[in-house]
Amino acid sequence: MTLSPGLITAAYIVAALLFIFSLSGLSKQETAQSGNTYGIIGMTIALLASIVDPNVENTGLIILAIVIGGAIGMHLAKKVEMTQMPELVAILHSFVGLAAVLVGFNSYYEHMESVSQLTAHQSTSAAIHLGEVFIGVFIGAVTFTGSVVAFGKLRGLINSAALMLPHRHKANLLAGLVCLALMIVFIAQHGSDSALYLMTIIALIFGWHLVASIGGADMPVVVSMLNSYSGWAAAAAGFMLSNDLLIVTGALVGSSGAILSYIMCKAMNRSFISVIAGGFGTNVVVDGDKDYGKHVEAQAEEVASILSHAKTVIITPGYGMAVAQAQYPVYELTQKLKAKGIEVRFGIHPVAGRLPGHMNVLLAEAKVPYDIVLGLEEINEDFQNTDVVLVIGANDTVNPAAAEDPGSPIAGMPVLEVWHAKNVVVFKRSMSTGYAGVQNPLFFKQNSKMLFGDAKASVEKIIQSLD
Repeated sequence: MTLSPGLITAAYIVAALLFIFSLSGLSKQETAQSGNTYGIIGMTIALLASIVDPNVENTGLIILAIVIGGAIGMHLAKKVEMTQMPELVAILHSFVGLAAVLVGFNSYYEHMESVSQLTAHQSTSAAIHLGEVFIGVFIGAVTFTGSVVAFGKLRGLINSAALMLPHRHKANLLAGLVCLALMIVFIAQHGSDSALYLMTIIALIFGWHLVASIGGADMPVVVSMLNSYSGWAAAAAGFMLSNDLLIVTGALVGSSGAILSYIMCKAMNRSFISVIAGGFGTNVVVDGDKDYGKHVEAQAEEVASILSHAKTVIITPGYGMAVAQAQYPVYELTQKLKAKGIEVRFGIHPVAGRLPGHMNVLLAEAKVPYDIVLGLEEINEDFQNTDVVLVIGANDTVNPAAAEDPGSPIAGMPVLEVWHAKNVVVFKRSMSTGYAGVQNPLFFKQNSKMLFGDAKASVEKIIQSLD
């Protein structure tokens, strides 16, 4: 079965519109489910239209690839935990980058087969095509290795600290200039195997170094940034394949990822250019020997007593809550406190967890009402009038050093100012530092208490003591 070019184009337009509706729906918790539905329908239409396109050959292999890829995707979707979502997203970005590289090389080889037969007009078009190939392979290679490094850092396979090579920024600039020179040679010579191969090697190393040079404090931005890169890689593949839908979809992903990265940088008081250029604040030396004083340890029964006498409670979750799968007992605790007439709300930092929206999804999964889940800007001024703050698995996002220590690697980053509350209870397994690798003075403040242990078990003990 085949369709006319007009119907194929119409199907692509419908799919593109559904992708736009999907992005719009995913921007809010209340409409996220419908956003996913739009995306699924749009992708189904896009795949079917591509399969029945008369210009597409080997449809049997394409269908086989879709079946195998779909089966693997469904298996991973059922198996992966929410705590593993950031690294899953990172490794999926690497697949897009690798695909762009492979499409680029294939498109180049096809071009070289007919290059000797080109007319003058066709030579101009060929030069444009070679430019598309070169840029597509470059973006794809950078995305591939950068995403692999991000996966390794998020998975704990690679140290989350920033790689501090001598003259690293100059090396990045030199790599970019060399690749630009190679592109000029590549186009001028109507194709050059050596120029393309050398650029690919440089781009692979460049992508690895670019992400390796970014520290743990900025990793949420890296994931978003790589999402943008993967979109531009897909758009470049669309140009090489002359596929309008792939161009539009890639541009949507690329631009939305770039916008999200910019918003996150603003939320973290980071320079967008500095982060994507290989790290921000990585020259700051952390004083690991500083004496912050002594911390005070509390037990679940004591925390339950403090909560019973409170009128207002704010819960600020972090990655530790996700690891412990504590969102369900946290919801139960919320219900018990509300039944006692205590006002309970949640304060969510823009980069809580290791992926934008990570905490919001976990809380929605546990049926926590949307109207009591507030962002940093909405709730930060309320901490000074709050009786108790429960910090469950959060660290860097509630670190006073961001506001009080100009020499800290996270200095200037807006944080949830939980230390202004009357009482702060921090749920942690140990006194270890957060993902940014810096100590948190909050743990040693006079109004703070540490509740050590598994967050889920600790919350369940508090619930039992409230009965």
